[in-house]
Amino acid sequence: MTKRIQALCITMPKIKEKGIDRKIAPAIVDAARLHIELPKYEMHVLSNGVELYLFNMGTQETMMVNWILDAGNWYEQSNLVAATTNHLLKNGTASKNAFAVNQHFEFYGSYLNRNCYNETAEVSLHCLSKHVRELLPVVAEIMNESVFPEEELDIYKKNMHQRLKVNLQKNEFVATRMIEAYLFGEQHPYGRFSREEDYISLQQVQLKDFFQRYYQNGKAVIFVAGVLPKDIVQQLEASFGKLNWGKHSLPVNDHTLHPSGEKKYRLQNSIDGVQGSIRLAKLFPNRKHPDFPKMQVLNNVLGGFFGSRLMNNIREDKGYTYGIHSYLMNHIQTSALLISTEAGKDVCEPALVEVYKEVERLRKEPISDEELLLTRNYLIGSILSELDGPFQVASRWKNYILNGLNEEYFYNSIRTIREVSPRELQEIAEKYLTMEDFYELIVV
Repeated sequence: MTKRIQALCITMPKIKEKGIDRKIAPAIVDAARLHIELPKYEMHVLSNGVELYLFNMGTQETMMVNWILDAGNWYEQSNLVAATTNHLLKNGTASKNAFAVNQHFEFYGSYLNRNCYNETAEVSLHCLSKHVRELLPVVAEIMNESVFPEEELDIYKKNMHQRLKVNLQKNEFVATRMIEAYLFGEQHPYGRFSREEDYISLQQVQLKDFFQRYYQNGKAVIFVAGVLPKDIVQQLEASFGKLNWGKHSLPVNDHTLHPSGEKKYRLQNSIDGVQGSIRLAKLFPNRKHPDFPKMQVLNNVLGGFFGSRLMNNIREDKGYTYGIHSYLMNHIQTSALLISTEAGKDVCEPALVEVYKEVERLRKEPISDEELLLTRNYLIGSILSELDGPFQVASRWKNYILNGLNEEYFYNSIRTIREVSPRELQEIAEKYLTMEDFYELIVV
């Protein structure tokens, strides 16, 4: 039976004068033919030059405020300083200890989260729209007056050290961090990983210096989504418009890729484990490259969803794994194609052979029209689900803006999904899926 992702579409001729005729089935159309629009944002600039993007939409009286700062590990001088600074923002300010800070957000039923990535760090607030006025000043205090108490840092170091020891016993954890180190180089921000000595050497003064440079005097962008108060711009201006953001130039760190000279690795990590972790990866240009949208389609055929070739072969046919996936890493400077799975130790090598077979098939044989239609429908359906709600819309726009892209990129991607031909995808496979270029790792 042909697999097709389809959508129901009620047409005007089938609507009677007094309502819908339930005896007549609505027309069925492929998802790839549906019209999709990317909702627009409203942009403001605070008095200190910070760009503010508003997505005033939704039906529930909730909202999200997302502060994005150029404060990722791209800018740190010592390993783990950026991530630790970001994590400890909530652990005490000049006037509030960690308990008081967290109690304030809990009192209003809100959630304040922090995340640190390669180039950026972010703080996200989720709350009821009616409570944002009471919460924004405390977020501003956190971003400008955090003090990083020694006792909080000591607790964090002990917890993270213990977590690292536990994670290092897991093959999948070791495999993920090692394949990135091989691919980008251990000294590159994309390939750098944590060690025990890195946690031991963390000092309060390092966090305060990083905070002063990249939070108090850094560069920020703000995204706000949900059902927004009418005066939300004024509220944000009052709390963040006077901060010293954007007034100092950030250092230009030119991190050079240093990929490993060796391409094939086998690591022994867990003697008692029954599963091994398989990773294959190769460098790929970032989102601004014209081949990126086509590669997204090709990746979906290879291993991007449950109906992909890798799933059908290695899970459904061979039974080597519960799941196998391929994806393009979402880095700003450069990207990479990664294939990832866990399999029984005795079938790791056969599974690897089958992965290469599927890669080679994409190079040698054009994709059938039926399989490509399934992929088109899946990708369009995924985009529709990712635009379902204000937070999802803001997330997609955030991705575009941080990567220096605009709405034309979105519509060009839609056109590529709908119009790319089997021959074009085969040419992309021939160009980029050269087996000799893959870094190959099995951890058992």
